[in-house]
Amino acid sequence: MNKDQVKGTLKEAAGKVQEGAGVVIGSTEQRVKGIKKQVDGKVQKAVGDIKEAVTDSSKK
Repeated sequence: MNKDQVKGTLKEAAGKVQEGAGVVIGSTEQRVKGIKKQVDGKVQKAVGDIKEAVTDSSKK
């Protein structure tokens, strides 16, 4: 795993927590921020996955 994969996974998890907190407290703003953070995390993880695939393929 590279740093983008780790950071993306953590950001996605934090977004899920933030979205859940928004649901609990009834804050649409926090829910939207949480969803955005999840999307950002998924994108960052995907970038990390691509980097990993390129690194792996160059080693062969």
